Amino acid sequence: MNISVVIPLLNEEDSLKELHDWIVSVMQSNSFSYEILFIDDGSTDNSWQVISQLVERNSNVKSIRFLKNFGKSQALHAGFAQAKGDVVITMDADLQDNPDEIPALFKMITQDQYELVSGWKKKRYDSVISKNIPSKLFNWAARRTSGVKLHDFNCGLKAYSNVVVKHIEVYGEMHRYIPVLAKNAGFIKIGEKIVKHQPRKYGHTKFGMNRFINGFLDLITIWFISRFGKRPMHLFGALGVIMFIIGFGFAFYLGLDKLFFNPTGRLITERPQFYIALATMIIGSQLFIAGFLGELILRTKSQQKRYYIKEALNLEAKA
Repeated sequence: MNISVVIPLLNEEDSLKELHDWIVSVMQSNSFSYEILFIDDGSTDNSWQVISQLVERNSNVKSIRFLKNFGKSQALHAGFAQAKGDVVITMDADLQDNPDEIPALFKMITQDQYELVSGWKKKRYDSVISKNIPSKLFNWAARRTSGVKLHDFNCGLKAYSNVVVKHIEVYGEMHRYIPVLAKNAGFIKIGEKIVKHQPRKYGHTKFGMNRFINGFLDLITIWFISRFGKRPMHLFGALGVIMFIIGFGFAFYLGLDKLFFNPTGRLITERPQFYIALATMIIGSQLFIAGFLGELILRTKSQQKRYYIKEALNLEAKA
C-alpha cells in the first residue's frame, strides 16, 4: 500500500463524490496503490449515505462513522490507527485542499526523506479580518513557542511517513499542532510545501473565531506538556521553592526586626509583611502538593476512549 488518504469530515455531503473522483484520478494517473479513509465525525446530513455509495463503487474506499461529533483530532486519531499506507496524506473534505498536490507530497516523503510535510496556503481565499490576520498571529505564536518553523500549522493538507502517525497521540484539539507533537516524539525532519488553496465550493466553514482562542489555549497546553508533561514537579516544585523563599525572607526579616531593632514596636501580626509571608508560604505548599498530585496522576492514569465508532465500512473498526 503506497498511500493512505485520511479525510475527516462533518456535513460535507455535496463535496464528497467530487473529492473522491478527483483523488482517484490523481492516484490512477500516477499509478499509486492507495486507500481513502473517510472519517465521518457525526454528520447530520447525508454524508454517510454518500460515503456508503462510494464504498460500494470503489473497494479502496474505507470509512468510519462516529456515534456523534467528537472533533477533528479524534477523527484523525481513528484514521491514523487504520492507515496502512507507507505515506499518509490528510486533507479536508471541503475541496479547499487540492488533491493534485499529492504526488509532490509523496515524493518529499519517499525521496527527500522528510518524516512530515505540512502544506502552506500562502495565498488564501478566506476573509482577511476573520481568518487571515488571526491565522498569521496564531502561526507566529506557534513558531515562537514550539521552535517548529512552519508558516501554516493549521493547514489540513499534510503528508506523513507511516511511522509518524503510529507514534503520535492526537487528542483534544491538538490536530493544529501535529508537527509539534511529531517533533516532541523525536521526528525532526519536518518540511513545508506551498500548496494551492481553493475557494469553498459547497456549504460553509465549520470553524469560527473561537477556534483561534482555543488554538492559543491549546498552544499553552502543548508547551506545558512538552516541557513538563513527564515531570510536573519540575515546574510546580520550582514555583513552590520560589514562593517559600519569598515567604521565608519576609518572616526572617520580621523576626530580626522584632528581636534586635524594634522590640517595643507593633506586633508582628499587625504588619503587612507578616501576611505576605504567610500567603506565599501557603501558596508554595499548594504548588508542591500540585506537583506531587501531577506525578501521581502521571503514574496511575488509565487510557480512556475518546470517541465511539458507530459503523465501519470495508475495515475492522478500532476505537
